[in-house]
Amino acid sequence: MLFSRKGNVVGLDIGSSSIKLLELAEMKGGYQVRNFGVAPLPPEAIVDGALMDSVTIVDSIRGLANALRIKTKDVVTSVSGHSVIVKKINIPTMTEDELEESIQWEAERYIPFDINDVNIDFQILGPTEGSEELMDMILVAAKKDIINDYLSVIIEAGFNPVIVDIDAFALENMFEANYPVARDEVVALANIGASVTNINILRRGISSFTRDIFTGGNAITEEIQRQLNVDFDEAENLKLGNRMDETSQKVVQEVLKSALNSLATEITKSLDFFRSTSSQEKVDKLVLSGGCAKINAIENVIGQQANIPVEIANPFKEIDCSKRDLDVDYLTEMEPIMAVSVGLALRRAGDK
Repeated sequence: MLFSRKGNVVGLDIGSSSIKLLELAEMKGGYQVRNFGVAPLPPEAIVDGALMDSVTIVDSIRGLANALRIKTKDVVTSVSGHSVIVKKINIPTMTEDELEESIQWEAERYIPFDINDVNIDFQILGPTEGSEELMDMILVAAKKDIINDYLSVIIEAGFNPVIVDIDAFALENMFEANYPVARDEVVALANIGASVTNINILRRGISSFTRDIFTGGNAITEEIQRQLNVDFDEAENLKLGNRMDETSQKVVQEVLKSALNSLATEITKSLDFFRSTSSQEKVDKLVLSGGCAKINAIENVIGQQANIPVEIANPFKEIDCSKRDLDVDYLTEMEPIMAVSVGLALRRAGDK
């Protein structure tokens, strides 16, 4: 969205705990997974969306691409976090060309950064409900230094960045490609990553509210580390229910209960804020993705506290995964964490 040129693409999700790479082949009536892979990153490689160890990130991207024998060089990636602002606003009705000319002035009213320090983009959604004189639009701004850091590591890894999107919008692309949306259905998407949880609420299939919550799976892992005096990798395994004795199980269950209740509270606040600022009385369901979506029974804990039906996303629900040399078992295991990369791989260079 923020930076694009023409060409075919590979989806590259540079997350704070891992690199996810996905290539889709467009086929008659849909898409097929051509290639995919995941490479872990050390905990401090990315902090609050900022790339702290670009050498390791470049090596991870290059190593993963070489292992997968990726030939396509054009890449779509995405960003989120403190350096990204997404706002749905209404402005006087005008053409796209007119908005192009006035977007800097409009953006200055809503963006808390120096306008010269950000890349700006927008998407016109249509007329504002109940008004003939106003129209809704999504305004997006991302700090140039963050965008440039992402572009630099991608280029250094040997690829061509053609689109820089927003994580929340990539989720929307994934959901749209896999799930039919009823006309009046309101769906909340929550991608619970290692350090950030991206929320995008869709009304009639259109993004109506986005928010990043600055907590995720790393906070849970670190608390397990502290209480059991184990290293990060061991704590991560325990978080996902692997290799637990009775003592560890009790500690992990208490940590998970507390952490997931806190996360559910933050998600509920977002849903409540959406309801208070729109004409919607309810959100019909919550769809979870991200690494934390692999935690046993997470949908039950969050669903009970948020009082909303919850399900785990399957980003390959309507995508063909029958290619002969694919490791389907591994793909199934990785499903929840591939949501953003699927949304990115569905993009086409030149898209708005």
